[in-house]
Amino acid sequence: QFIVECHGNTLLPQFLGMYRLTVDGVETYMVVTRNVFSHRLTVHRKYDLKGSTVSREASNKEKAKDLPTFKDNDFLNEGQKLHVGEESKKNFLEKLKRDVEFLAQLKIMDYSLLVGIHDVDRAEQEEVEVEDGAEDEECENDGLGGNPISSYGTPPDSPGNLLNYPRFFGPGEFDPSVDVYAMKSHES
Repeated sequence: QFIVECHGNTLLPQFLGMYRLTVDGVETYMVVTRNVFSHRLTVHRKYDLKGSTVSREASNKEKAKDLPTFKDNDFLNEGQKLHVGEESKKNFLEKLKRDVEFLAQLKIMDYSLLVGIHDVDRAEQEEVEVEDGAEDEECENDGLGGNPISSYGTPPDSPGNLLNYPRFFGPGEFDPSVDVYAMKSHES
């Protein structure tokens, strides 16, 4: 109800549904939430920040993953900083204050902020590498290259397939009506 009352203007996850699945008499509960990360922009680094440094470092097992979730001490030790404009900072802090007040009313103390970082330069380099690979593959297939979008196994006219089209966004750009949690970094 809080998310509805603040018109989705929150950093809290948006719950879409809760399901109970019973298989062979064993009940499993699942919660479906809106993805906090962009469907279009690759997350190159992510952090789970709680505002504490006590036991807040990613384990070696976590660090070995393709996309590990780093923690507060990792963020500090790497000298990471998030650069956002004044307006974005103001909006972020307003949402955070409202969310924390709501959680305090419910006597919920455990709150963390999941931060995903999209590296525009790295993404552009990865795109060049993919395009170069596609050109090489097209040459190997006698010039009969396939449509990369159709390789997702979704019919071309499917509404879900529309999310794969760039919609004229430049590098690092996003649609705030779709990527409601996204925040553009401030160019210094």
